[in-house]
Amino acid sequence: MDYKKYIAEKLQVEGVSVEEIYESIALPPNTEMGDYALPCFKFAKVLRKSPVMIAEALKASFATDDVVSEVSAVNGYLNFKINKDGLVQQTLEKIFAEGERYGASGEGEGKAVCIDYSSINIAKPFHIGHLSTTVLGGALYRIMNFLGYKAIGINHLGDYGTQFGKLISAYKRWGVREEIEKGGIRALNELYVRFHREAEEHPEYEDEARAYFKRIEEKDEECLELFHWFKELTLKDVQKIYELLDIHFDSYNGESFFSDKMGPIVAELKEKGLLIESRGAQVVDLEEYGMTPCMILKSDGTSLYATRDMAAAQYRKDNYDFYKCLYVVAYQQNLHFKQFFKVLELMGKEWAKDLVHVAYGMVSLEEGTMSTRKGNVVFLEDVIAKCIEKAYTIIDQKNPNLENKEDAAKKVGVGAVIFGALYNSKIKDIVFSYDKVLNFEGETSVYVQYTCARANSVLQKGGVPTKYEIPELSTVEIDLVKALADFPQTVKDAAEKYEPSYIARFAVDVAQKFNKFYFDCKILSAEEEKTRTFRLALTAATLQTLKNAFALLGIGIPDKM
Repeated sequence: MDYKKYIAEKLQVEGVSVEEIYESIALPPNTEMGDYALPCFKFAKVLRKSPVMIAEALKASFATDDVVSEVSAVNGYLNFKINKDGLVQQTLEKIFAEGERYGASGEGEGKAVCIDYSSINIAKPFHIGHLSTTVLGGALYRIMNFLGYKAIGINHLGDYGTQFGKLISAYKRWGVREEIEKGGIRALNELYVRFHREAEEHPEYEDEARAYFKRIEEKDEECLELFHWFKELTLKDVQKIYELLDIHFDSYNGESFFSDKMGPIVAELKEKGLLIESRGAQVVDLEEYGMTPCMILKSDGTSLYATRDMAAAQYRKDNYDFYKCLYVVAYQQNLHFKQFFKVLELMGKEWAKDLVHVAYGMVSLEEGTMSTRKGNVVFLEDVIAKCIEKAYTIIDQKNPNLENKEDAAKKVGVGAVIFGALYNSKIKDIVFSYDKVLNFEGETSVYVQYTCARANSVLQKGGVPTKYEIPELSTVEIDLVKALADFPQTVKDAAEKYEPSYIARFAVDVAQKFNKFYFDCKILSAEEEKTRTFRLALTAATLQTLKNAFALLGIGIPDKM
């Protein structure tokens, strides 16, 4: 049951909608006061009464029943206590009935959500800086599908620009095909770095690179063959990482795909009188909206990111008719997205309001910052491999006789990388620490996975009961059930705020509550059969919920650790 909805619909507040009441109901900081609380301060202006008087009046009019067992008014807050047996029964029944679908819904049915994420650059390293966009976008993709939306994962490849001219120049000067085939993206990156190093002494190389890129645009056979080869090598390498991280895409249409689709956008801008000339370039003036001009065409007539992104947005609307189109891109690009969103709005694109920049903070290692051009980058593949290796060492020390240690280490190591990027609010910068993410005791994925292994061990010994009765419940058991009951709302909130950290934090909270239950309440050795059976059912419900939460984040759970 959605208790907030039940309370909101039963309350009658003159001049205030059920939706407003629903949004105002919150969880009180002190659970002894109640399970839900309604602050009445925001109703004071409408009702022209003090919050204290409003709370008292609402208390008097709210009849308790078998769902809400007690109502109290305290200092302008209306507190509600839920019938605990009813809450426990409904929650466990729902979890067992829905299983892997517990927390899912059909709210997004018939609505498409485009998610532009990861969006790697061809022939450039897939480094630690790409971690957030990749796992954040992947989590949102799963969450949206889980809620019934049709999620469309888009890898908007960076496959357009003079860097390809630079690579061709470098390859023709220093490259050996067999070595590049063998070395893949790392070998291509070495060529790219060498080009920039050599170009400092030979600036004419830059002119040569621009000429090669122009030949790509002109469909020169030799240059196009090299361009497609670079692209093929890159995708082959990064696919290994996507498989490790459980990342999937429905489209790999990158910048080059839209190179012939910008004409209609530019023509429409001209037709609507939005383009003006500035120092030979064509721009849209956005001073009125507190922004610098949005450049559409350079003085030489070539396009820019904004032009290509507008063409891509139009293509996505035409082909997917999206409900929302999300761009999972670092906050450094805030201005870029504000600019081209505004230009589309000025063009009269009513759907421009459905474009969302899901901004996130930067990820760095404790060693410091990186630069592709200078060659000091940390490959994401190496970070994942190191985490798996460290996880194996820890597991081997803790449980040397464990079967399938390699599989467990893979799930723990990969999970640590993903969780390390998703646990905090997406907008925060992250300094990635191997020791921190692999801590068995901290607020980490390893802690949650170990909790699941503990629950699984209990169930292997005691079995999963098909029938159970509710005994007299302890506060610890009630707290755990209440946490489990919050999962569907947590998933919904994560989708609305584009914030998978809600689910990551939920998992840690449930794991902490389960471990308190595990240590405070006898499960297998409970004296009464009724109590033992119920506690096994609660253990099974907890394990299922944690598995569902981690599945949305893209993290596997080993049976044993």
